Amino acid sequence: MDIHDGLNNTLMLLKHRLKANTSRPAVEVVQEYAPLPHVECYPGLLNQVFMNILANAIDALDEKAETQSPKEWLDHPGHITVQTSWVHELGKKWIQVVIADNGAGMSPSVQQRIFDPFFTTKPIGKGTGMGMSISYQVVTERHSGQLSCSSIVGNGTTFTIKLPMTQTSLRLHHTVQHPTAIMS
Repeated sequence: MDIHDGLNNTLMLLKHRLKANTSRPAVEVVQEYAPLPHVECYPGLLNQVFMNILANAIDALDEKAETQSPKEWLDHPGHITVQTSWVHELGKKWIQVVIADNGAGMSPSVQQRIFDPFFTTKPIGKGTGMGMSISYQVVTERHSGQLSCSSIVGNGTTFTIKLPMTQTSLRLHHTVQHPTAIMS
């Protein structure tokens, strides 16, 4: 998979949410992509991770906009930075994707629970609390990678995804058997 294609496709799907709305001007997206090789992965699952993190970043910017005056927003506009690189750690080569926003940020107590199933900071009816939990499982269990979060209240949040360039434990070539439906 070309990680950049996955990120770009996800950003395209979220394009309508990045546009200006009644609460704020458009969100600026800064893409800083390093040349990367293709990665052995489950593309659909990784795109879901990108979607969850980017959608939450937009939500955080919307939340911050509700507490700011239009002048404050213009002085410090909302932005999301998406960076890719590769790193060499512990004798392994990793693809690294960093998604950062300058939104509302999270308290340390929220950060401790961000990957817990059914944990959400959103109002009832807005979130299931499963997006980040599923994202964590996809990265760590399905791809033998790492997903971490750092945040400062009022300053924003950064998610870092690290994926091994090659997957030794990935079962990409296994055939999945689907039950057949019997129509009567």
